[in-house]
Amino acid sequence: MFRYWLCFVFFLAGNCGANNCRDANLCCPGRDSACVVQKAHQNAIIEDLTDKPCYCDHACLKLGDCCSDFRETCGVVDCDVSPWGTWSTCDTRCGAGSMVRTRRVIRSPARGGRHCPSLVQRRACQEHQGCPHDSMLMQRDETAMILPGALSVSRHFNATSDIRKNLRMRNPDDPEANAHREYCVEFEVTKVSKACHLDSDYKALREGEKVCVLCEAAALRRDLKWRCGGHGVTGHSTRFYALVAPHCRGKWQRAGSPDKRDHCCANPNFIFV
Repeated sequence: MFRYWLCFVFFLAGNCGANNCRDANLCCPGRDSACVVQKAHQNAIIEDLTDKPCYCDHACLKLGDCCSDFRETCGVVDCDVSPWGTWSTCDTRCGAGSMVRTRRVIRSPARGGRHCPSLVQRRACQEHQGCPHDSMLMQRDETAMILPGALSVSRHFNATSDIRKNLRMRNPDDPEANAHREYCVEFEVTKVSKACHLDSDYKALREGEKVCVLCEAAALRRDLKWRCGGHGVTGHSTRFYALVAPHCRGKWQRAGSPDKRDHCCANPNFIFV
């Protein structure tokens, strides 16, 4: 390399034969190929790697060919930071949030020393202390499982043809799980998979269309304060999927509050499972 063919210049300057920056009285800013300590004569055969030339310009920090005493002789100072502080509390009381910890600069870098690393770290956190038992956040994460409305018990199908007879009853013989708690919900479909279009029972699921879903006594859940799972949150999209139609799924948005007297209760498109 060009840097290694300058010994005759340094020989005239008295730098050949020096071992380090201090001996050669060298300390150069930036990148300077002339700022070299040539430890052996230019015509000498280098047998020991310690006899290779080394540099005293600040570019050697990046190139990795500094003389051993360069940092000390040329006053190179690396940034020094304190240990990390403790993590802050989560910035939310319900749901996903973040925590922060910081550290400070003890010594700033100088004369080409290493720059300071990041002084702030963040990590995710999840809080539930401030969440009500039946929070909107939990409802938004639920997925509604649906069946065609024709399978409603109000249609009086023969028990052998009612697919729900094969499903686990959540509240068998529970006196609180009775018909007076039933209600219906109207949804506007915002996204639907193509698989739903292949099944005539789910043809009502079209983007932009509204559908009615009935929550019957058999699907009420005590742990959800006697509501059906996945009945949605007003103003937010939630997910649904069809129980007996593989890959039929999508998103919808509740068009209003659950109602026990809504007209769609008499002829629902679907029922919750």
